[in-house]
Amino acid sequence: MSAAGTDAIPKSAYVEVEGLRRVFDVSKPWLNRVIEREPRQSLKAVDGVAFAIPRGETFALVGESGSGKSTVARMVVGLLPPSAGEVRISGVSMTDPRQEAARRRLRARIQMIFQDPYASMNPRWRVGSIIAEPIRAFNLIQGEAAIRARVGELLRLVGLHPDDARKYPHEFSGGQRQRIAIARALASQAEFLVGDEPTSALDVSVQAQILNLMRDLQDRFGLTYLFISHNLAVVRHMATRIGVMYLGRLVEVGPKAGIFASPRHPYTRMLLDAVPDLAHIGRARTPVSGEIPNPIDPPPGCTFNPRCPHANDRCRSEVPRLIDGVACHAVEEGRLPA
Repeated sequence: MSAAGTDAIPKSAYVEVEGLRRVFDVSKPWLNRVIEREPRQSLKAVDGVAFAIPRGETFALVGESGSGKSTVARMVVGLLPPSAGEVRISGVSMTDPRQEAARRRLRARIQMIFQDPYASMNPRWRVGSIIAEPIRAFNLIQGEAAIRARVGELLRLVGLHPDDARKYPHEFSGGQRQRIAIARALASQAEFLVGDEPTSALDVSVQAQILNLMRDLQDRFGLTYLFISHNLAVVRHMATRIGVMYLGRLVEVGPKAGIFASPRHPYTRMLLDAVPDLAHIGRARTPVSGEIPNPIDPPPGCTFNPRCPHANDRCRSEVPRLIDGVACHAVEEGRLPA
């Protein structure tokens, strides 16, 4: 990681994110501001996020609610335009208007799996029509018989029966609906899937089944994942590399093994200390304390400083840069014990 705070983009990277930023205008209406003599207000949801995902690997973004993970996910797939920064997928810019034709061809290979699969499905459509919609939209297969056969094949692939194509979404459990959502994502011959908390609404046993299914499909088809989660146990099972977000910024990035074995940022340590682990019974833990500050009026310097036991005057006045995978003055100065 360079001192500038960007991931060194490997030549094999399928997804490249550089300097991603998103600011929302949360001001009151103009007349209210005039009457109440209040200035415009903005919310910096994402600020300078950079990472790369090699083909066939999983990059996981973790952090508490409100850290900006889902905003990053929506910008990466093009559902939300960034205020600044660049996203490239398979070498195609997601923001450059000169690459609009290449971007349209790429669309079929990018799909998103949402937290609530039922909310992303038309309840009046049968499952067969839901899964077939990407095939028809991208004109991938000709003929209704061939499309029905492909839908049946996709249902088998995710552990369901071809006859389930005749049913409606409300006739399935939460785990089965998520399987349908995965089948729909694969229907467009997707190569890059973004999972936004795809298992957080499921029972623990069902979570494991869906995660194992996603891993198996990744191994079989060489899929690339961006995985959004607040559950570190889930991330441990899925991720190749991990990015820890706090209030819109990456505070630590590294391989999964390194993050779990020797976390460096105080926030990462705090998150891991909150995860039950029988191997660490009796070890002193730092409980998760405080809450994420108001993003409209964040604290100066390092935004984590009000909750950090290692904060000093520099932390309260100077924003830390991401250096060697961690953005922390205490780590840079050697004040944080290993």
